[in-house]
Amino acid sequence: MELFTALGLSSASGLNAYIPMLVFGLLARFTSVITLPQAWQWLSDPILLGIVAVLLVIEIVADKVPAVDTINDAIQTVIRPTSGGLMFASGLNSATGENGVEQLTTSEAFRQPSTWIALVVGFAVALGIHFFKSSSRPVWNASTVGLAAPVVSTGEDAVAAALSFSAVLVPVVALLLVAALVGLIIWFFVKVRKRFARSSSVARVD
Repeated sequence: MELFTALGLSSASGLNAYIPMLVFGLLARFTSVITLPQAWQWLSDPILLGIVAVLLVIEIVADKVPAVDTINDAIQTVIRPTSGGLMFASGLNSATGENGVEQLTTSEAFRQPSTWIALVVGFAVALGIHFFKSSSRPVWNASTVGLAAPVVSTGEDAVAAALSFSAVLVPVVALLLVAALVGLIIWFFVKVRKRFARSSSVARVD
């Protein structure tokens, strides 16, 4: 279950860097659903949560405006994967805290090879999802004259929230959502590839 939690949180980060961080931090701070190890206590710090909340509002607005969303995606190319790495590592360690991880300080945890492996895996997962999001948005905008931007963005935020909550509360559901998201990504790129192939064929005929 620990892996499902980490996978769900890092996947959500690929869609929105701040939703999983805020959900995870708030649940850790105000509920007993999850207990953060000492090394990751800073994720539930009220100042950090406040900053993340402000950044989330900015992200939600910027991501729904055509052209601005593309610029925002470029900026988020580093932020979303970084969030994914942190979410994967903290989710994995929080779920296995009874094995002694909670005894480590932040600096000690970041000296552990296992922590860096988790960070890299989470970074890669979120980067893959981010690549899909950032590359598909121009296609949606071009085919709908930008009208799809707020609709698609709202859907992505909803999926990120569902992944974040289910990753902590019902990890198996998060795994199913990740599988569905991967299926959607494959379908999208296959469809785009076929469209480009048809366009190339028509161009050669002309």
